[in-house]
Order: sequence, then structure tokens, then C-alpha cells
Amino acid sequence: MAMAPPRKGENYELRQQLNSEYRDKRADAIKRVIANHTIGKDCSGLFPDVVKNMQTDDLEQKKLVYLYLMNYAKTQPELVILAVNTFVKDTADPNPLVRALAIRTMSILRAEKILDYLASPLSRCLKDENPYVRKTAALCVAKVFDLKPELCVEYGFVETLRDLIGDGNPMVVANAVAALADIYEASQNLPPTPPASPGRSSSPPPSSKPNSELFIIDPPTLTKLLVALNECSEWGRIAILNTLARYKALDEKESEHICERVMPQFQHVNAAVVLGAVKVIMIHMKAVTREDLIKSLTRKMAPPLVTLISSPPEVQWVALRNINLLLQKRPDILANEMRVFFCKYNDPPYVKVEKLDIMVRLASEKNVDTLLGELKEYASEVDVDFVRKAVRAVGQVAIKIDEAAERCVSVLMELIETRVSYVVQEAVIVIKDIFRKYPHSYEGIIPTLCSNLEELDEPEAKASLIWIIGEYAEKIENADELLGTFLETFKEESYPVQLQTLTAIVKLFLKKPDESQAIVQRVLQAATKDCDSADVRDRAYIYWRLLSSDPAAAKSVVLAIRPPISLPQTTVPPAILEELLSEVSSLASVYHKPAATFIGKGRLGAEEMQRRALEPEEDNAREKALQTVVAGQQAENLLDFDSDDIEPTSANSSSQNQSLSMFGNSSSASGHVGAGISSATLSNVAKSSNPLDELMDLFSTASMTTPQNQPQPIAPQSAFSGIQGLQDSTPSLNNDNTAPTRQQQQPHDAFAGLTGLSSPPQTLGSGSTSPNPPQQQQKQGGGGAQDDLLGLF
Repeated sequence: MAMAPPRKGENYELRQQLNSEYRDKRADAIKRVIANHTIGKDCSGLFPDVVKNMQTDDLEQKKLVYLYLMNYAKTQPELVILAVNTFVKDTADPNPLVRALAIRTMSILRAEKILDYLASPLSRCLKDENPYVRKTAALCVAKVFDLKPELCVEYGFVETLRDLIGDGNPMVVANAVAALADIYEASQNLPPTPPASPGRSSSPPPSSKPNSELFIIDPPTLTKLLVALNECSEWGRIAILNTLARYKALDEKESEHICERVMPQFQHVNAAVVLGAVKVIMIHMKAVTREDLIKSLTRKMAPPLVTLISSPPEVQWVALRNINLLLQKRPDILANEMRVFFCKYNDPPYVKVEKLDIMVRLASEKNVDTLLGELKEYASEVDVDFVRKAVRAVGQVAIKIDEAAERCVSVLMELIETRVSYVVQEAVIVIKDIFRKYPHSYEGIIPTLCSNLEELDEPEAKASLIWIIGEYAEKIENADELLGTFLETFKEESYPVQLQTLTAIVKLFLKKPDESQAIVQRVLQAATKDCDSADVRDRAYIYWRLLSSDPAAAKSVVLAIRPPISLPQTTVPPAILEELLSEVSSLASVYHKPAATFIGKGRLGAEEMQRRALEPEEDNAREKALQTVVAGQQAENLLDFDSDDIEPTSANSSSQNQSLSMFGNSSSASGHVGAGISSATLSNVAKSSNPLDELMDLFSTASMTTPQNQPQPIAPQSAFSGIQGLQDSTPSLNNDNTAPTRQQQQPHDAFAGLTGLSSPPQTLGSGSTSPNPPQQQQKQGGGGAQDDLLGLF
């Protein structure tokens, strides 16, 4: 026996009022129910009582009841059937507003049981005499297709939508176009219809995909869209413009016709309509070859874009992002509108940054003086980030326009004279890029840069000045002193500064070998012994070996001529740029990323798509990990670094053959590794649940056992055999105290006086151990893989 509802409380009072015999009390009770639902109270228990009030002539009360049904249809799907009769009755009401309201609400309820009763009223409303009902029913078809595609195909709703494109009312045409676009997008993700079984005589299952020919725009349809474009509302115009953007013109004449008919939309007050029109013209301009028409379109495109700059900041930023994209394709659109993008004092930071980027794109020899004066003013603002970007923009203009480089350098020197720390540091970074673009052109400013050495405290600024000193070390008298100041704090500096200091001092040594022997020895010792960065240590070892073996090779590597840098014309690849231009006035053009990178396909959201994308990646990652473990088990002892631990040919010939096939022939190595692993081996490895067991299995294979009889090893061919002094200077990984043997050949020419550079440090660690000669390494080969592993760990 079901429990009776409580006889007190707010819901009890509302239930009594909803069932009152007085119309005013019922209307007031419905308003209170909607108000309670709005503030988050659960009113689902009043569902039967609210449904009773659907049958009323009061349009306001009917709207409130429909609103209640839309919110609680998902939680009460069984009770929604109670309202079906009233819905069907309302779709035949004399009032067109009631008919449209009923058919709209039925399609929004998203309940499977309602859809079966919706087909007949929807067919009737699609052919209703009132255009308001027809345009409402057109959008309902797209909602029904989202829930049950086969229903739309069975009743021919998509064909009816296609017929509505020829309707006399422009709003009906626009809604039909929008609905067809949504249906087409949704139908692309539907699975193909399974064929009927040959052994059964039953009818084949209903198809859920509509005929693809219904979505093709032919010339008569194009004419109807262009006629309706100037007469429908903003939303309708946006839908038609998006359809025109996807339309592929048959020839040049048709493209010109589309551009001419769309051009009046530039004067619309809505920014989305303006950007939509710009998108259509940018797409169809590709097929236009008449120069006069292209210039006319380009000239008429500028005023509406300039008008968007005076919009509120949020709309203005969206317009600026789209303008930035358009300028990458056609920079001449706003070539004469530089002043429009000057920053105002009350512009938000995100708008200022976009304006700076656009001003650099519009910079030319004609307006560069005006632009530099404006950027110089920005450098005195209080916003540090904006000031940095303004200074960086000066450098970008110098790199972009060769004739203006000298004026840009003058502006940068004036900014350095202000002695403002962040301005000076950003100017040093920018001047480094200018030196890379114009080498040996502005060497006169180097003393001024060096005099501001104490002002630099940021890693990028320090690295930039160090690069300048190293690049022009032969022309700076006290270059060794300047670099010595950075060497004193070498351990405390960041890794980029350490790398740049190391390279600059090596450049100084190669240019002034007699004066910088001591400092290069100090930096190599510091980089190899005291630095904890593997990158810095590796570069130091490379420099040390180059200097000790072949100074000519060191010069060709360290002092190589670098190509001059240039300012990229686009921030996105050309293929992606074309895709983004077809998405102007959407999020893709704002993010400057294709829509597929941040939204899901069809009706799925981005989170769902990311989750689905991770599942196969996890499976692939697991299989790759298993293959790696199996390859380690099947390979030889790759951790045995002693060159004399070679397996006997008689005992392990198959292992040697496998090793030769994997490492000897580089053209087939990748194929043999993957092909030599069977599925049974993968399954055996997959059974190991403990990662430690897999590691122990890797080190306990038969191929790692120590051989009893070792043949005479063949000395490996060193990759650096052509470089003198390198074979005996390779660091050893064994903990032996045998003294190394050194070749007595000394460096030559100007490097003969450099002491201590005949070989790099002998160990990677504390320096207490020394490498073994090859002869003693051969004698100690009997230690086996286990001793070698213990020494390694």
C-alpha cells in the first residue's frame, strides 16, 4: 500500500490550490511552482496536478505548464504520457501561437514515448498555413532527428524541409536551412544501415540516413537563398551565410554573383552577420580573377571591419582575432588603417596585445615612423607585460622592414637610456635578434649594451648579452673580463645562461687563443665537474674533445655562419589557415585552432572525445611496453659495456645471428624487432603483475650468463678514430685505479700553448677513478655481467 502524501507543508498547499475550482488560485499556484523550481526546490511530486491545468484558454498559464513539463519530463517519463492528448489537441488549435507552442514543447521533451505521437502533428504543422507554425516545425525536425533519425526518414520530414527552402516566407527558408545543416552534420556520424538477412522474408530495418542528394544546393536553390538573405532576421542571415560559405560555385561567374549579393550584409548592425559575410566573400574570392572586382571587394571589406573595433571590449577582441586571421591571408585589406588599431588608455590588456600584433602585421615603409613613435609611447606605460611586448614589437618591425632597422635600433637605444630595468632587459633581448638578422651592421651599440651589464637579472636577458659578447669577442677588448663576471657565478646561474656562457667563452678562445686559455680551462672544468645539468656537461665534453683533437673542426662547428632570421608571415600553417578562414566568426577563428582540436564530432562533447581517444592509447602503450620487455629478454646483454664480453660462437650462434639482424643491418632493424616477438611471448610477459618481477626476469635471462671460454675480442672501430687524442680520453664506467695511457701528440698552431686540454676529464663523477687501457680491460673480462651490473648501479 502506497504511502499517502503528507497533509502539511508547502507542496500540500500547492496541490490544494492546483486542484482548486477557482481559476485565479490555479494560475497563482502554477506561478509559485515555477518560482520554487527556479530557486532549486524539488517540485516533481506535483507533476499530475500541474498536468491537469494544461487544458486552459489562458496562453500565459499554458506556457508556464509547458515550461514545467520541459523541466521534469526526464524525471517523470511515465507521467508525460498523460499530457499527450492535450498536446495533440493543441496542435490543431485555431490560435497559431498555441499550435507552435505545442509542437515546439513536444519536440523539446526528449522522451521516446512522446515521439510516436509526434509524427502526425509534426507533418501537419510543416504544411500549416501560418508561416510562424511552419518555421517552428522546421526546427522541430532537427530535434526529432537527433533523437530518432529513422522516424524522420520514414515520414519524409527531411524531404519536406527541402521543399520549405522554396517557401515564400524568408524566416521559414532560414529555419529550414538551419535544420538541414544540423541534420546533415548529425547524419555524418550515423552508422551505416545493416542489410537485411537473406534467409528471412521480413522487411529490412528502416534506414536512419536520409538521402544525401537532399543536402545538395543547386542553382535554383542558391537563388532562393540569396533572395531570402536580405529579408530574414539576424539568426536567419547567419544560417544562410554559413550555408553559402560551404557552397562550391560552379564557375567564376557564379562566385562573382555570390560576392555581389552578399556585399550589402557589410552594413548590418550585428557583428556576427558582418563576419559571416566577410567569410563568404573571402572563400568565393579565390575563384575571382578580375582585378577590379578583387580590389573593390577588398576596399569595401575594410569599413565594416574598422567599425567592429569600436564595439565593446569582448566583441572587439573577437573581431581582432578574426582580423588577425584575415590579414595573414590578405594583408592589403587594412593596409591604410593603421591608426585604428592604436591602443587606448582604457583598453583591456588582452585587447592591447591583439592590437600590437595587428600593428606589426600592418607595418610598412610608409607608416613605420608613426608606428615607432606609438610603440615608444607604449614603452612608458605602467603595465610591465604590455611594455615588454611593445619593446619586442619594435624588434619585430626591425626584422620585418630592412629600411627601418636603423630607426628601430635608435628607438631601442633611447629606451635603454631610460635605465628602467625591465625595459633595458627586453631591449637587450630584442637587439640580439637584430644582430642575428643584420650581422656586423650595428656594432657601435655594443659598448652601450655592455655598460648595462649590472642591470640584467633575468636569464633570457643575460643569455642574450652573453651571446652578443661571444659573437663579437674579437672586437670587444675586455670580452674576457665581461665573461669572467658570469663565470664567477656559473654554478648559481640558470641552465640557458650556463650554456650560453660556455659557448661564448669557447668562441672567445677560438678568436683570441693567446689571451683566453685560462678562462676556457676554468669554464670547461666548471661545466664538467660542478654542473648538475646533463646538457651543459655534454656540450662541455664535446667542446673539450674538439679543442683537444681538431681545432679546425672546432672552428667550423662553433663559429659556423648562421642563416639570418626572419619574421614569419603567418602564425599557422597554410593548410590550417585555409581551414580557419572557412570558420570565421566561430570559436575556431578565435582560438586559431581547427574545431576538431577542442570539440567532439557530431553530438559528443570534448571531454567524451578525449576519454575515447585515451582508451586506444592506453592499450597501445601497454602493448608497446610488453614488446619492449620481450625485446630486452631476447636481446644480448646490452648493459655489459665491456667490449670483450662476447658470447662464444659455438654456443650462441643463433643469438649472434639475431644480434646481427637487429643491429648490423640498419635498413631492416626496425622490422625485425617487431616481427620477432610472438603473441605467446607477449601473453607470458603480460601475466607478470609485479614490475619488479619483470625487471628481475630481464636481468636473469640465459644470454646474460658469463661465458667460460672467451675468444680473443676484436677491437671496436671508434666513431671518433679520426680525431686525435679521443680514444684514450673516453671516460670509463669501471671502478679501477689503473693509470691511463696517453698519446704524446700535442695540439698544434696557436693552440700549442694550451695546457690540460689534451684530454677531457677521465670520469663523469668525482674524478677519483681513471680509465682502463684496452689490454687490462680484456684481462678483467672474466668478472661477468653481474660484477659489471653492480659497478653500474
